[in-house]
Amino acid sequence: MNEQAGFTLRGRNPDVLTCIANLSNDEVFTPPEFAGRMLDTLEESWAARNGGANIWADSSVTFLDPFTKSGVFLREITTRLIAGLADEIPDLQTRVDHILTRQVFGIGITTLTALLARRSLYCSKHANGEHSVASSFANEDGNIWFERTEHSWSNAKCEFCGAPRALFDRGPGLDNHAYAIIHTNDIKARIGELFGARMQFDVIIGNPPYQMTGGAGGSSDSSIYHLFVQQAFNLEPRFVSMVIPSRWMAGGRGLDDFRAEMLKSEHIRSLTDFPDSGTAFPGVQIKGGICYFLWDRDHTGPCDVTRMADGAESIQRDRELGEFDVFIRDERALGILRKVISKSEPSILDLISGDTPFGIATNFQDWSEKQGTEKIPLHLICRGKRTIGYMDRDLVRKNVAALDVWKVLVPKAYGAGESFPHQILGKEIVASPPSACTQTYLVVSPFQSEEAARSFASYYRTRLFRFLVSLRKITQDALRSTYSWVPQQKWDKIWSDQELYEKYGIEPDEIAFIESMIRPMEANGE
Repeated sequence: MNEQAGFTLRGRNPDVLTCIANLSNDEVFTPPEFAGRMLDTLEESWAARNGGANIWADSSVTFLDPFTKSGVFLREITTRLIAGLADEIPDLQTRVDHILTRQVFGIGITTLTALLARRSLYCSKHANGEHSVASSFANEDGNIWFERTEHSWSNAKCEFCGAPRALFDRGPGLDNHAYAIIHTNDIKARIGELFGARMQFDVIIGNPPYQMTGGAGGSSDSSIYHLFVQQAFNLEPRFVSMVIPSRWMAGGRGLDDFRAEMLKSEHIRSLTDFPDSGTAFPGVQIKGGICYFLWDRDHTGPCDVTRMADGAESIQRDRELGEFDVFIRDERALGILRKVISKSEPSILDLISGDTPFGIATNFQDWSEKQGTEKIPLHLICRGKRTIGYMDRDLVRKNVAALDVWKVLVPKAYGAGESFPHQILGKEIVASPPSACTQTYLVVSPFQSEEAARSFASYYRTRLFRFLVSLRKITQDALRSTYSWVPQQKWDKIWSDQELYEKYGIEPDEIAFIESMIRPMEANGE
């Protein structure tokens, strides 16, 4: 074999896989340096599990990237195996053929990415082509499989991934984004069909599609990355390592069961968190950041957590991931939370409504600008601005009793950038009775007087209140559950942070941390 085989080309600058643009939300390409970091973590854990053995010097270890895009994981694995197996298999061509035919496997997610992955791994779009670095394949695909998979439609959605039929029931000329690994009830049998044998992989690694586009966009689209993670676990490998959005730690639609499984399984050996996704994937902003984890089948116990923020690396050894129902990403925040909840005070959750508190949708139209004797005020957003309209009382479909009490309206969603300090929550509205609001707000009630409502409003504006909310709010949505850790107070005074810091024993360094994360919030002029 020519010693200038394609594996040496990656030493040239720039590496082409650092230059390609992301194609869509499904196809966020992993930078080679990031893939290398994940493989370093795997290497260290393999050695710890196997008496110091080098995973790259083991010719029996098998690897699968079940959603390969650029092929970067397969390429980096192969590069390391070529170096590691040099003593066991001295001949370069024999060594490359063994690695590519017996150890490294991939499943493409689209026609284009499968071709790209083959080009990265085999240096040819055909595994058996003239320019391929492999010489033992009898087929063009090699060990990177891709064929069109069909959705299984039920009630206008795919029963496996939830894709809306109206958007993804496409003809053969268009990608339908039905990913093979999650469109099956028997993943082991399916893998056997793809690769022609009953396969048992030691390592499953990669960067799965994050969401099924088709909702309102961004975090409103259906998350699907957890489906890939669960299928990887079902294959029962020795290790699983994946890069996924960090929003699973505290939120995400339909992720409650997945989060519970991840936090309580005790198989997560290490977790590396990037609160700002741009520090890991330059030019890519994923709300809530991204992370990668290493799941170890034979590990049961605490987890080492690494947080990458502001150019610094912070390592927390032996974290109990299942201490709470959501994951606290920063060890400084964890200490503050423990102080607050140690008082065992009732949560303000008991005062906060669920979504759409009066049954009035955001796009409600049956209101007017004119005040009538039989109409009640309605707080809503019109043309991007807060507005008070007027509506018939009998149009309120639920929580009728809340119409006639003092209440505080809090925005259901508030966006923020990736830089700190954040405001976390939008400004509140103290609403007198009678009044209602659209789905734009949640309702905090009942309060016996205007003074009590304004006492709560002052508490809401404190940095400590919003800091406790931030621990559960990882995207723009601030639903009822995000307030779980905020304790109730007496509603007979205007609250300040200084009083709260003293009450909960918050130390000066903890105060500095809170105030570096949460910016001041002025009283609303409403």
